[in-house]
Amino acid sequence: MSYLETTAEFYTEAATKPQVGLCCISTPPLQYPDLKIPEIMQQMNYGCGTTIHPTELRNNPTVLYIGVGGGLEALQFAYFCRRQRSIIAVDPVAAMREAADQNLKLAAKENAWFDRNFVEILEGDAFNLPVADASVDVVAQNCLFNIFEPQDLTRALKEVYRVLKPKGRLIMSDPIATRPIPANLQADERLRAMCLSGAMTYADYIQHLIDVGFGQIEVRARRPYRLLDTHSFELETPLLLESLDTVSFKVPIPNDGACVFTGKTAIYSGIEEYLDDHAGHNLQRGNPLSVCDKTAAKLAHKFPQEVIVTDSNWHYNGGGCC
Repeated sequence: MSYLETTAEFYTEAATKPQVGLCCISTPPLQYPDLKIPEIMQQMNYGCGTTIHPTELRNNPTVLYIGVGGGLEALQFAYFCRRQRSIIAVDPVAAMREAADQNLKLAAKENAWFDRNFVEILEGDAFNLPVADASVDVVAQNCLFNIFEPQDLTRALKEVYRVLKPKGRLIMSDPIATRPIPANLQADERLRAMCLSGAMTYADYIQHLIDVGFGQIEVRARRPYRLLDTHSFELETPLLLESLDTVSFKVPIPNDGACVFTGKTAIYSGIEEYLDDHAGHNLQRGNPLSVCDKTAAKLAHKFPQEVIVTDSNWHYNGGGCC
């Protein structure tokens, strides 16, 4: 079997017999007022973080969710997008589609606000999304794209880019590796399906997003996910995997490169009331301004004595300038 066939077989098993703690063992599902999450959905929380960011769900967007799993995040998206077919969930595994359908029907009984028709579940995969060009506002995936080998990740990201409207957003939560994963672990198809051996480093992951055309990328969270120990994984030293939550925008890449926000700020400490760098940035004395990594580097280079640039805190929710 190919690694994708192994993955499909693995998640067929996970659909028919829920595997509690398969992925996200430390992050409980987000709770919102009047949202009741069925226990079975919580057991099938096969994700490493969250793709539910309310600030990206204004104006009742159409959301395409890749890899429906047990339906948890489809239900959470529907909480913010309450109209028929506002959530389109795509999954290649028939057993997972059936499980999600049953779980969403159960959710409809437990949530008076939820209409099962809010979510449409379709057969399809990340390489052939069953929607038209530039037809959705948001694409989301949780703990799926890390399974793909690099060339397949590029295929999936290009397909996402195709279906997003201009200024649309790709919301992802995926494991990344703090150093390259050894080739022997990457070749283990079952470990890859379990989201334990396919993860890229942060730099490679972000570069893939830039290479397909996303002009602005925002890191919403970066946290420890799993530790690959020396006893179980034939490693000389332990290897930490992290969970990375990002929002990538379908906007043109500026001439000087993509804007990647990782929580850095620039603080002007000079004698004037503000600093104008004549590149679109005005820094008021003493007030931190959120900036992308590219701008942070330029300001630090141009004004080394007057501007303090803080380290990435890996948490950015908007504001500032690029």
